Amino acid sequence: MAVFAYEGKTAQGETRKGKIDAVDQASARNKLREMRISATSVTESKSALDLQINIPLPAFLKPSVSLRDLVIFSRQFATMIDSGLPLVQCLDILSSQSESQTMRDQLKVVKEKVESGNTFAEALKTYPQTFDDLYVNLVAAGEVGGMLDTIMNRLAAYLEKNQKLIRQVKGAMTYPIVVLAVAGVVIAILLTKVVPTFEDMFADFGAALPAPTQFVIALSKWLTANIGYCIIGLVLTYVAFSQITRTPKGKYVFHSVLIKLPLFGDIIVKVGVARFCRTLSTMLSSGVPILEALDICSRTAGNVVIEAAIQSASRSISEGRTIAEPLLESKVFPPMVCQMVGVGEATGALDVMLSKIADFYDDEVDSAVGSLTAALEPMIMAFLGVVVGGLVIAMYMPIFEMAGNIS
Repeated sequence: MAVFAYEGKTAQGETRKGKIDAVDQASARNKLREMRISATSVTESKSALDLQINIPLPAFLKPSVSLRDLVIFSRQFATMIDSGLPLVQCLDILSSQSESQTMRDQLKVVKEKVESGNTFAEALKTYPQTFDDLYVNLVAAGEVGGMLDTIMNRLAAYLEKNQKLIRQVKGAMTYPIVVLAVAGVVIAILLTKVVPTFEDMFADFGAALPAPTQFVIALSKWLTANIGYCIIGLVLTYVAFSQITRTPKGKYVFHSVLIKLPLFGDIIVKVGVARFCRTLSTMLSSGVPILEALDICSRTAGNVVIEAAIQSASRSISEGRTIAEPLLESKVFPPMVCQMVGVGEATGALDVMLSKIADFYDDEVDSAVGSLTAALEPMIMAFLGVVVGGLVIAMYMPIFEMAGNIS
């Protein structure tokens, strides 16, 4: 791929200058014609600034496409298709203006595959990390049904709601994690740096120290002597936990514990229900077969317990039963959700009912996150007050006793 500098005029007579990537000069002129620019000159750029060293990076070092970038692409693509622009021209425009370099590179490859005769959905399968099964299947349904613009708008709306859901949960978790991490660092510094200074000072008192002070000094000595082992132990614990939760049984046990946790478990279930209902509603309304839609929903559930419940619903459908029965039997999905799903199946408006359930649980997650934050703040403040305040009081108790004796 070479870089060509061009100069030309638009259909409105405006002069345009710039650079464009193309295999050769003929391809560059074809691209400019697709962009409705009449080229007066196209020359390959030879300046030092345009020379690039293409060193392929390993897959794990390549930056991934964020959900935000995917949402922006889907919304812009839907608008362009709805305006009547050709598919290849839409991809060409978006591949040159995306904020993400990774997205630009991927869209260029997708465009080239479409130009080579592949369908849009087949071209998207080249990058499964960016365009998952849900995305590809919906695009394929849109291409077959001739309603790609409608499908892309639905996808954009789905991704925006999913992004909002993820942002809410991350926002709720970030505050306590950051506060507790900072508190841990502060406590470690107090025990390893500040307390030994007080210990040297107390050694000159010649009197017995209060029990809390003795405990803090003993804890300080132990931590100072074993801090290296503590760090190694934490790292090994994390590695062991990661390996265990990668096994099917370990992952299932861990996720089962998660959904039963106080405060957090309720949010995890509500997020799972909202995501399942939103995904299934979007796919059914786009014409994806229900068994295929349930299979994709199970893989995007985010929790293996919820995934098992959805797979059970899929088997139920294949056996001629309803979706609602196995969801209720799983005891993961709330009874209200199962009843509404049953009503949707009976009335033939399952996609509409699922969309309503998803909207309801989006609001429930919002409310639950607010309640969680409100409940955690006083708990964290109390914890910090007891631990940090206890350390400070324990170290000042001998000074208070000495002051009392002097009086």
